Amino acid sequence: MAATEIHKVGTDDGWHGVIEEGGQFPPEADRYHLYIGLFCPFAHRVNLVRHIKHLTSIITLSVVKPYPKDGGGWRFPSSDTEYPGATVDHLFGSKFLSEVYFRDDKNYKGKYSVPLLWDKKEGRIVNNESAEMLRWLPTAFDSILPPADSSIDFYPSTLRHSIDSMTPWLQTLINAGVYRAGFARTQSDYEAGLIPLFAGLNKLEALIAKNGGPYILGKQLTELDLRVYATIVRFDTVYVQHFKTNLGTIRHDYPVLNNWLKGLFWREKGFAETTDFRHIKENYTKSHGDINPLAITPLGPFPDVEDGYEEDWSKLRVGEVKNPAVLEAQKKL
Repeated sequence: MAATEIHKVGTDDGWHGVIEEGGQFPPEADRYHLYIGLFCPFAHRVNLVRHIKHLTSIITLSVVKPYPKDGGGWRFPSSDTEYPGATVDHLFGSKFLSEVYFRDDKNYKGKYSVPLLWDKKEGRIVNNESAEMLRWLPTAFDSILPPADSSIDFYPSTLRHSIDSMTPWLQTLINAGVYRAGFARTQSDYEAGLIPLFAGLNKLEALIAKNGGPYILGKQLTELDLRVYATIVRFDTVYVQHFKTNLGTIRHDYPVLNNWLKGLFWREKGFAETTDFRHIKENYTKSHGDINPLAITPLGPFPDVEDGYEEDWSKLRVGEVKNPAVLEAQKKL
């Protein structure tokens, strides 16, 4: 596939390449490099795949600082010890992530976002769309992985219909809903984002309870769990206070979702390892001057994720936020 078929030079279209056998970007160990921010829920999904599929030795990694963000985009620290968890740009020693974008397209006009996947052999960007990577990255390296890792499937054929039918409303109501509420500039826009968000959380709570856990669709971990985890793990620690999503909290109002979260964080390899609450909290509270002009980062809640996982899901109370507007919106879902 020619470069122009993946990305138009000088536009803001982004990169949409795929790692696949026989393609422009074949699966090879140590050929690809991933740029992420530990604060970003969209980059978090991709890093979860990298950990759960045991790709950490196959795909190398650089991590930007959570703040500040200015004209050059996200910054790299000057050393790996400047900000714990952030790293220098291991490939090019860049000061800003934007410099990596311009190495591929000097006329690029889009956002300098994470995640960004770089091909070290071709010297170009493969992809910078997290939703696309979440779908193809889990199987991209199966041909060179041992059977135990290649057999991990986040998009199994028996569950694809459920995954495909749930993804749109999870993305719209929950993943994007926190941002619609949090970045609203008027009271009416805030409420227009907030009410559907909690209607979606009510619906998700009931659905996980119906399926009996420990995952969203029951007994198998799927891409839905990765998609939702990246939002829910940030909910009580950031969104409730910073984005004013305080009609309810996960730990108080959604016992089933809270148990699901505790199960992933404390019991599943890759989830706690990819979750850095300092990066998460300081990114939001120190990067949005219009929302939090004094850049003070709250210490709570404590703990970041509660312990005490309940093995018997039938014992859990199915929660909901009973705000009348939320319940009315939920009826329409």
